[in-house]
Amino acid sequence: MIAWLLLLFAIAMEVSGTTCMKLSQGFTQLWPTVLVFVFYGFSFTASTFALKTIDVSIAYAVWMALGTTIIAIIGLVWFNESLSPLKVLALLMIITGVVLLNLSSSQS
Repeated sequence: MIAWLLLLFAIAMEVSGTTCMKLSQGFTQLWPTVLVFVFYGFSFTASTFALKTIDVSIAYAVWMALGTTIIAIIGLVWFNESLSPLKVLALLMIITGVVLLNLSSSQS
């Protein structure tokens, strides 16, 4: 259970780092640039501990699916990015892939 909480924390920190990357405007804004490195440092540290008990294939798939989905929502809400039916389909396919990967892992 702790490993999954660490993974969720790692994902939240990665999403925060990626958001700050956008806000840094190509590393030209000081504080968002500093926060990119702080958030990614926390993210990689937490994910390293989570990987002690979670399979790397599962952890990375969950990380990628949740991170991509959350970043897409942030892009839509905060940065006024477009949301096309193709983007929605792509996100659903990513999430479906993670669910299937988890199901296949529990069967073996």
